[in-house]
Amino acid sequence: MRSALVAVSSPAESPAPPRPTTPADHAAGPLDVLGVPDLVNLDYAATAPCARVAADAVAELLPWYGSVHRGAGSLSQRSTLAYERARQTIGDFLGTRAEDEVIFTRNTTDALNLLARAVPAGTTVVTFGGEHHANLLPWPNTVRLPVPDSPDAAIRGLAEALRELRRDSDRAAPILVAVTGASNVTGERWPVEELAAMAHRHGARIAVDAAQLAPHAPVDIAASGIDYVAVSGHKLYAPFGAGVLAGRADWLDAAAPYLLGGGATVGVGSATHDVRWATGPARHEAGTPNLFGAVALAAVCTALDEADRAELHTREQELLARLRTGLDALPDVVELRTFGADAPRVGIVSFVVGGRDSADVATELARRHGIGLRDGLFCAHPLARRLLTEAAGRSGRTDLPPTALRASIGLGSTTDHVDRLLDALADLG
Repeated sequence: MRSALVAVSSPAESPAPPRPTTPADHAAGPLDVLGVPDLVNLDYAATAPCARVAADAVAELLPWYGSVHRGAGSLSQRSTLAYERARQTIGDFLGTRAEDEVIFTRNTTDALNLLARAVPAGTTVVTFGGEHHANLLPWPNTVRLPVPDSPDAAIRGLAEALRELRRDSDRAAPILVAVTGASNVTGERWPVEELAAMAHRHGARIAVDAAQLAPHAPVDIAASGIDYVAVSGHKLYAPFGAGVLAGRADWLDAAAPYLLGGGATVGVGSATHDVRWATGPARHEAGTPNLFGAVALAAVCTALDEADRAELHTREQELLARLRTGLDALPDVVELRTFGADAPRVGIVSFVVGGRDSADVATELARRHGIGLRDGLFCAHPLARRLLTEAAGRSGRTDLPPTALRASIGLGSTTDHVDRLLDALADLG
């Protein structure tokens, strides 16, 4: 990974600030999440709770808070070192190649918009109709493929589209495939490695929206052949405001800077257009960066790398199976899905309650039972509406509402949380 890691001497360590605690403080581990007693948070897909390790990392750095890349004093030097170490850590977590760049952004939406600005002129972007808006709206010159009904159909559909594009256009024209790693509506995992291989077979690149995948499963850019990946810190147990675009440097270094300002320049002359722009991550990171967001996200990445990911996966899948089995047993509940019922997925389930408005159900769950989940179309309106229509046809019900409910789980979720939701749904008035 290409990084601007700065070699500076670290000042003497300050006394460690008090450790943040969970409401019911026990022998806590770094991947414990902070929360509020008696509230059941089943809205991880929107914003995951902050991990203890992220809060600790921010608290430890607070006394040394200073400008990044701006200053010779110990505060600035310590902050710069922490920021660049965070970049390296996150790059390692994502499996970046030596020549890749890791650019800090605000979130996945910001990262994908940056990439959309950086694609060479004349690039065709191929995406599917099942994308979240962040991977649906920013792209220029798009070819939008129908929502497939299986992972295999996604691969076949992409192959056909790429063959047609290469047959009908300049074979050297750039093509970018933009696809989700895991759906924010259904949790279903997409066949990223196979789609990457298919893209490369036709001389195309692939960008993966990993906002929902990275919190639940390892993402390895080099091993899977991904060209670009975007993630959000607030999905990965870190606070709001930090995201990452990681991937190949050539398009990014050739593009106009995403933001214009200090930090993105090598030099500025007196003439209006006398500007020499930086290459590497600095080119797209103008302004004072979000130091705490970067450090918090890096701390979570380290903790996840050191954890037993297979064990975390097994535990999540057990909770997910309990949730889906329980929902299936409720007579008025219909689950939304794109692929078959047994398709691999992360801890996200969307569903509707026949005869009940989804917003009213969400409000009742919150007020009567202290359960928080999401209602609506989940910033994936074309997909969610399609799946609601499909659910009505599959179930034979004519009383399904026009929006859905989404329950999502993660590191802090428990059997009790799942059971409380199922009991509350069974108890709806």
